[in-house]
Amino acid sequence: MKITVNVDCTPDEARTFFGLPDVKPLQAEMMKIMRDKTVENLKMMEPDGVMKMMTQGMNQSMGQMNDWFNAVMTGAASGMKKSSKK
Repeated sequence: MKITVNVDCTPDEARTFFGLPDVKPLQAEMMKIMRDKTVENLKMMEPDGVMKMMTQGMNQSMGQMNDWFNAVMTGAASGMKKSSKK
């Protein structure tokens, strides 16, 4: 024997019938947080924001390269002094 029962109800009514919690407020809050984070991240992708990030990185890289050259040159100069004393 096969019995089929069709129930016509909304998702809210079914959730209430089965005793499941209403998560709509939590979903709304999470969507607001995600939207705010997305807008915040998109602002960083504006041309002036991208250029600011790139120039900060280039300045730091140039400073590191300058330090490296100074270390190499002072090391080479001290090596020349040692070899000339022999």
